Amino acid sequence: MKKVLVIDDELDIRAVAQLALEDFAGWEVRLASSGKEGIAMATESRPDAILLDVMMPEMDGPATLKELRAQPATGDIPVVLLTAKVHEGHGGGLADLGADGVVAKPFDPFSLAGQISRSLGWEE
Repeated sequence: MKKVLVIDDELDIRAVAQLALEDFAGWEVRLASSGKEGIAMATESRPDAILLDVMMPEMDGPATLKELRAQPATGDIPVVLLTAKVHEGHGGGLADLGADGVVAKPFDPFSLAGQISRSLGWEE
């Protein structure tokens, strides 16, 4: 079973992502509401992947990703960015931050696991 950490400041997004990944894909999901909380949880639980919101107050997605990559305990965890600021065929700038993939908001709950799996090269 895949373990995924969802880091997003919006409660509704966390809830929909959890439903999509647990109920539709059978994955184990942990939730964090901030970059700082997410880094601590990632260090403790070592998820198979992290779904990380780009736009968050205090510590945004890029700053969180930079910190995750800098720590030995979390540096190799695949990270998929979640953002409303991506256009079809665009995302290279976000991938340049060291992310392993990008998922656009709003996302389809029925296809979220598939989008993450394709980004990370996991078999569905």
